[in-house]
Amino acid sequence: MRHAGDAGLDRLESLLDRLRTLDGLKEKKRGIFYRKTKAFLHFHEDAAGLFADVRNQSGQYERRRVETLKEQAACFAAVSKRLK
Repeated sequence: MRHAGDAGLDRLESLLDRLRTLDGLKEKKRGIFYRKTKAFLHFHEDAAGLFADVRNQSGQYERRRVETLKEQAACFAAVSKRLK
C-alpha cells in the first residue's frame, strides 16, 4: 500500500480541510499531519480504496477506510476525540 498521491488526496479535500481546522495538528506536507513533533495521521491508497493511518494512544497506527463520506466523518470524529 502506497501513500496517497495527489489524485487520491483530491478526493479527500473536504476531509483535509476539516482536519486543518483542528488545534494540535500541523500539516507538514499535503495529507501528512503531525501532532507536536510526531507524525500523527497520513493517507494510503491501493486497489481497495483510500485509508487513513491514525496514531493511537500506544503509538501504533490504526488504519481506517475513508472512501465514503460516512467513513470520512467517522475518521474525523476519531481524530477529534484522540486530540482531546
